[in-house]
Amino acid sequence: MADELLNIELQFGIVIKHHRSAQRLSQEALAESSYLHRTYISQLERGKKSPTLRVIAQLAKALNIRPEVLVRQSFEVLE
Repeated sequence: MADELLNIELQFGIVIKHHRSAQRLSQEALAESSYLHRTYISQLERGKKSPTLRVIAQLAKALNIRPEVLVRQSFEVLE
């Protein structure tokens, strides 16, 4: 489990990129609608940054999904 948690940022990034791509949004469009910077979106998608609860909520709202879906799917990728 400890090793899996080391990769949770990357798994979260995969989930964000999946939802963004499914909605045909660019990183720039997602950044604008979530009030985040495009480079931060890129860093999240590559697992280089760890999001705060506020960021998860902002991304979820911009993607029109519930925040807990993003978190749950991040852990499902690990299973």
